[in-house]
Amino acid sequence: MSTRREFITLLGGAAAAWPLAARAQQRERVRRIGVLMSQAADDPEALSRVSAFAQGLQERGWTVGSNLRIDYRWGASDLERFRRYAAELVALAPDVILATAASTVAAVQQASRTIPIVFAGTIDPVGSGLVANLARPGGNATGFIAYEFSMSGKLLELLKELAPSVTRAVVIRDPLVPAGSGGFASIQTVAPSFGVELTPVGVRDADEIERGIVAFSGGKNNGLIMVGPPSSAMVHRDLIITLAARHRLPAAYPASYFATAGGLLSYGPDFVDQYRRAASYVDRILKGEKPADLPVQAPTKYELVINLKTAKALGLEVPPTLLARADEVIE
Repeated sequence: MSTRREFITLLGGAAAAWPLAARAQQRERVRRIGVLMSQAADDPEALSRVSAFAQGLQERGWTVGSNLRIDYRWGASDLERFRRYAAELVALAPDVILATAASTVAAVQQASRTIPIVFAGTIDPVGSGLVANLARPGGNATGFIAYEFSMSGKLLELLKELAPSVTRAVVIRDPLVPAGSGGFASIQTVAPSFGVELTPVGVRDADEIERGIVAFSGGKNNGLIMVGPPSSAMVHRDLIITLAARHRLPAAYPASYFATAGGLLSYGPDFVDQYRRAASYVDRILKGEKPADLPVQAPTKYELVINLKTAKALGLEVPPTLLARADEVIE
């Protein structure tokens, strides 16, 4: 009988507490996140990244419209937009800002050195001055790097393994960003050992890309390597893939979405997963941790994707050893 009485008493107490809990939930502070993407708002790859970020937040108890608000800005590879949108987001006084490329992170830091920043897919944050070091960033930014510059040399190695006849390669890179200059330098370091001569081409606009590839493409034994990937190259990826096919250039790219769109092969991190992981850092910052104390993290996995359909169109036989190492093969 006493047990039943205790249960009824407990139930009554809980019932009395329910309205209080409901009112407390209604008063729960809505946290605000700013998101500055370097891509355009209609880019499917960019949309998959922010969806993964939102999903990662939801898994940690954050719900848009309940305890969370997210303000998005889309830079579309325009440095002036980066600066303008960074200022707009800072003016909204968010609790934390998610940024992408080093140029977007730099734009946010120019607007505020106090609002926490989490970056995803950024290359060389130390060299870019975004953080003091990887273990203890020290400032208002931390996050997830895309890869080391040395990975660009790996693209040349894979290209030669799949297309050993290549002796000349056009390298698509943005010389104005660390990913472009550092990545090209990495390829230059290893090119002599593979007997490959390099020709750099910029990505300022579609005309520069097309002129560079067309001018390079005369003769035989040519290939293409995409370094980065800078946001400017993402905007023009369909053009680059089309030109590579038109001029029969075996090509190696640094992200899987190039291979799935028709590129020959890609080797790089899972960028979508980086945005999912970025949600964990945003969650920790919203709960009181400081970006200065959260170490910058490297990718946990690199993916090799091979497009067999493109290889067949180029008359290339994919070595079985390379196929066996592929994480994904597109038939």
